[in-house]
Amino acid sequence: MNDLKQRLYARFAALAPRDRIIALAGAALLIVLVFYLAVLLPLHKSIDTRAAGVARKQADLAWMRSVSGDLQALGALQPAGGATESLVVLIDRSAHESGLGDALTGQTPNGNSSIRVRLEGAGFDSLVQWLGKMQQQYGVAVESAAIDRTGKPGVVNASLVLNRAAA
Repeated sequence: MNDLKQRLYARFAALAPRDRIIALAGAALLIVLVFYLAVLLPLHKSIDTRAAGVARKQADLAWMRSVSGDLQALGALQPAGGATESLVVLIDRSAHESGLGDALTGQTPNGNSSIRVRLEGAGFDSLVQWLGKMQQQYGVAVESAAIDRTGKPGVVNASLVLNRAAA
């Protein structure tokens, strides 16, 4: 290593002063270029991707807020079926009917009229349709939800608190 270093230094020292300046400027330019390509460019791409994701989520939120009144009105018009079933049985039965039976990993009662539900590896579309059915047909509303994506597209893990409105 020292031998290579000495040979390079000797060749550099043998250059004319003008050539040394050009070599140093080229080396500096190369360092800046490598830094840009290795650090700054991937960072900018990552920031742009995240910004696009935030914009998409904001648009989704705006749409959800715009249709929430319509959905609430629809829910108020539907009779609450399954009122005699316990919430645990209703959730288990309806989840199996909606194809989410295998994803349903846990239910924990949370007071008289609400329950905590955990789904893992559930199809997002199936989950949303199931929650809509629960709201429209049974009067079961989502009190809180935490939905996390998984490594597979369209598949999520969800922790929900579902609440049945008092009849």
